[in-house]
Amino acid sequence: MRPMVEEVRIQNLGVIEEAVLELSPGFNVVTGETGAGKTMVVTSLGLLFGGRADPQRVRPGADRANVEGRIIVQQDGKVSARVEEAGGELDEGALIVTRSISSEGRSRAHLGGRQVPVAMLINIADDLVAVHGQSDQQRLLQAGRQRAALDRFAGDKVAKPLRGYIGAYRRHRDVTQRLEELTTQARERAQEADLLRFGLEEIEKIDPKPGEDERLAADEQRLAHADALRTAATTAHEALQGDPTATTGATDVISLLSEARHALEAVRAHDEALAAQADRLSEAVYLVSDVAAELAGYAEAIESDPALLASVQDRQSALSGLIRKYGADVAAVLQWAEHSAARLAELDSDDDRIEELRAEHDDLTRQLTELSTELTKVRTEAAERLSEAITEELAALAMPHARVVVAVTQLEDFGPHGVDEVELRLASHPGAPPLPLHKGASGGELSRVMLAIEVVFAGADPVPTFVFDEVDAGVGGKAAVEVGRRLARLAKSAQVIVVTHLPQVAAFADQHLVVEKSNDGRVVRSGVTALDAAGRVRELSRMLAGLEDSELGRAHAEELLSIAAAER
Repeated sequence: MRPMVEEVRIQNLGVIEEAVLELSPGFNVVTGETGAGKTMVVTSLGLLFGGRADPQRVRPGADRANVEGRIIVQQDGKVSARVEEAGGELDEGALIVTRSISSEGRSRAHLGGRQVPVAMLINIADDLVAVHGQSDQQRLLQAGRQRAALDRFAGDKVAKPLRGYIGAYRRHRDVTQRLEELTTQARERAQEADLLRFGLEEIEKIDPKPGEDERLAADEQRLAHADALRTAATTAHEALQGDPTATTGATDVISLLSEARHALEAVRAHDEALAAQADRLSEAVYLVSDVAAELAGYAEAIESDPALLASVQDRQSALSGLIRKYGADVAAVLQWAEHSAARLAELDSDDDRIEELRAEHDDLTRQLTELSTELTKVRTEAAERLSEAITEELAALAMPHARVVVAVTQLEDFGPHGVDEVELRLASHPGAPPLPLHKGASGGELSRVMLAIEVVFAGADPVPTFVFDEVDAGVGGKAAVEVGRRLARLAKSAQVIVVTHLPQVAAFADQHLVVEKSNDGRVVRSGVTALDAAGRVRELSRMLAGLEDSELGRAHAEELLSIAAAER
């Protein structure tokens, strides 16, 4: 099933207390007596798609007005993706949209079961519905929309050069931005290069080595305490090994350990446990002897060297100066130097890069000039054909003297889609200058212009649902039949919902809904009813003659329905 609005539920909106609209995928018409609330149907659809929440639309005595819509959408389409991004879900392939307005003016919106900002409804509306009402003629009034409409009308003749133009434009924009950065910030970049060069020269002059700061710290500690270290090593050595030339009784550790080992060795054969202890004492003697020997060597090797200590401290001072400027330690200083060398190489190559970018910029400018010229030519030709097609449609819609002009003018600079600005203008009568649509047409005329445009674009417009309110304002007779015929034609490729007071238009509908009102003496309530064949005859008779049971009116109604059915 193609995308469409399947059902709309309305509560406490205007004069409508409660109503359900079950819509068909084709041509849906809504009729009813004046004041019954037909316009509220269009208002409800507008609210579903982000329209302004007016608290005065809340039914008197009610706290809140609610509108709920069930919309069939493509499960792998853009709308479904946006709903999923918002955290909502589809209900068996349908999107449930709700909108409520409190009598104080607060508005809430839900999309696929998830509360969302009203702006989200506006965001998805462009892909779902086009509302052409007295206050909603915005879609094709936007300059970008009019340019896109003309491009869609022109077809492949515009599509191919436009794809090439868009790619070249994006690259041209990036190159221009990069050139401006390189040229306008030349002074700042030169200053940055000087600072980097100074830092690198300073680091290169001192030439720090990885881990050098840690090694120097250890050397400085050893040299600064050489006397204390030598004394400690000598004292420890004498305690372990004593004086080997002494003739008195030995009191050093090795002699005492040796004496203990000899005592155990004499009796080790009598007990394995004691023999094991004798072995451990032997190991201890060897270990302590090794330590004593190393301490003797250490004490002999270490010496006070004030000159070497001063040299180490000077080197530490030089490295500390680098660390204060360029990093937390020598490793960080070396890392800064590596990154800065790469950045300096980039800055030093700016002149060459600028020349390359200028050459590319000139080439892209030439491409854009050629492609934009081609686009202008194709659009101008298509604009003439589109103007004629829309004007021809208007002639059949009771605007025989009106003329639509699709004006293509050139901007001074390249834009995202070329240098062309497209504007639809309407001359409502001979001799009148063509004016922008929002200035040159009344509300009813504007609706008919929009209908003519949509009919011309039938099948090519991506919007699946069109809503027209008062499209037949100021129309009657044969022109009204033409309006109905064109709405039916549009309904072959999209869902169409029309509020009308003309039986000639209503006769072409696939689904006829009537808004009925009743009066219980206190308050008016309105509801919506789908009509069967007999009901349609009665309603058309009322619209024709003002009397539901007029034989002449019923005969005329049946004739209208027969003619419309034959043409659909």
